[in-house]
Amino acid sequence: MSKVKFNWATLGVGVIGNQLAEAMQKLGGNLYSVGNRTKSKAEDFAAKYNIGKIYDDIDDMFSDENVDIVYISTPHNTHINYLRKALAAGKHVLCEKSITLNSAELKEAVDLAKSKNLILAEAMTIYHMPIYKKLNEIIKSGALGELKLIQMNFGSYKEYNMKNRFFNRNLAGGAMLDIGVYALSFMRWFMSSTPNEILSQVKFAPTGVDEQATILLKNPQEEMATVTLSLHAKQPKRGTIAFDKGYVEIFEYPRSANAQIVWTSDNRREEISEGDTAEALCYEVEDMEAAVSGERNDMHLDYTIDVMDIMTKIRNNWNMKYPEEE
Repeated sequence: MSKVKFNWATLGVGVIGNQLAEAMQKLGGNLYSVGNRTKSKAEDFAAKYNIGKIYDDIDDMFSDENVDIVYISTPHNTHINYLRKALAAGKHVLCEKSITLNSAELKEAVDLAKSKNLILAEAMTIYHMPIYKKLNEIIKSGALGELKLIQMNFGSYKEYNMKNRFFNRNLAGGAMLDIGVYALSFMRWFMSSTPNEILSQVKFAPTGVDEQATILLKNPQEEMATVTLSLHAKQPKRGTIAFDKGYVEIFEYPRSANAQIVWTSDNRREEISEGDTAEALCYEVEDMEAAVSGERNDMHLDYTIDVMDIMTKIRNNWNMKYPEEE
């Protein structure tokens, strides 16, 4: 793995913040700085990971001339405000999913990043794990033939506590932005183009956020996908990609390292392994640094935009809005 080249600042010290700090150390460095709404938590985090700089005020992160890249892992209804400040200050940004609440917010951030010639990307594991890149190579070779169907399952069992972030409307809770973004990003990664036909059903939690949903999608090439989501019913994290010459199964996405191809002609099973689940954040950091340094020009922001457009259209059809959207 390559060593860290840029000064990274993390905004947020939760699970992802910890995984980012661990990834930095695996890559031979430490985070440059940390900011958090509760400064004492930032201080504990800095001591744990030997981070030299802590901000008294989060806004000081954006004005710090030594910061090259900001990683945002705060609740997703706070993202747009931090994106505005970071990008306006000339910082490249890698932002946790969902990158914004809706398409309008994302367009604002994308336009600002373009005007400043900055890299803006969503920290979507699927776009960076080696297994997905390997499968794309196999698919593009034509060995599997034409894509026909994608089936996605993502169900987690969250305690029926209407105050936690999963069901809390004031924290942009709901299945779509929390887990649906993974399933739709998986679908978009493998589809030839973005779907232009979308149907959905929803079951709302008592708080008014989406607890459960089913989604049907079709693009102009007539490739189809089905997505089932739940925050209160466990499902296997399974993706099936069906072609005319075989199908691919991936379990435990998004942080997968293994897939299986079943060939139609003889029912032969072929195991595909690439990458390491434990290195997920390392792959994101490496790809982001390569983009910032000009070594690559694709962080798949176009896919992020497509997925956000789909999620926004679906929620509009449900007439489901968050307080920030009213």
